[in-house]
Amino acid sequence: MTKKRVAVLVSGGGTNLQALIDNQKASADCPYEIVVVISSTKNAYSIERAAKAGIQCIVKSPFSVMGKETAQASSREEKNIAVSDAILEECKARSVDIIVLAGYLSVLTGRIIDEYKGAIINLHPALLPKFGGVGMWGHNVHEAVLAAKEKESGCTVHLVDSGCDTGKILVQKRVPVMEGDDVDSLYARIAPEEHKAIIEGLLMLCK
Repeated sequence: MTKKRVAVLVSGGGTNLQALIDNQKASADCPYEIVVVISSTKNAYSIERAAKAGIQCIVKSPFSVMGKETAQASSREEKNIAVSDAILEECKARSVDIIVLAGYLSVLTGRIIDEYKGAIINLHPALLPKFGGVGMWGHNVHEAVLAAKEKESGCTVHLVDSGCDTGKILVQKRVPVMEGDDVDSLYARIAPEEHKAIIEGLLMLCK
C-alpha cells in the first residue's frame, strides 16, 4: 500500500495534529503519513508535538516569507498569497498528496487552491454552514453559538475552496449545548469530536 503523503497546517496547540499522529502510529495499515507540519507562528506548541513525533516542522508566516519590512507594508491579501505560495512550494517539494488544516488560522488563497483542488480539508469548530466565515474561529465561534442560544453545536470537516468555510462538507459531529454552558465547557465537549472528525475526513480523502 502506498501511503498518502500529508502536510498538516497548524497555528496553535495542535491537539488535532496529535490525534492524527496518534492514529498514524497506532496502525501499520494507516493509509497516510504526515511528512511535514507547517505552522503559521514560531511559538505554536504544535511544533513541539511534531518534533516529538520525528516530523519535520517549518514556519511559514508573512515575516518569514516576505521579510519584516515588506510584510508590514503589505495588505492582508498580499500576505495571504505570499504565505500560500510558499506553502505550495513546500508541499510540491515533498510530493504532498493531501493538505490538512488542523486549527490553521490563516487563509489559503491563490494557486494552492487550484493545484490541490479536492485535496485540502479544514476542521471548523461549528456545524457549517452556520457560524462560518471571516472571524469565525476558535472561541469566537463558541461565543457566537452561545449568544444565538443554539441547542446543539459540534464540528465540521470540509473541503477547502476559494471561499471561507464554503467547501463541500465531508464529516460533521454534533454535541448538545447544555444549560449553563460557557465557552470552555462547550469547547471541552466538542474537542474529542474534533479529533474523531479530522481523522475520518482524512481517511475519506485517502480512499
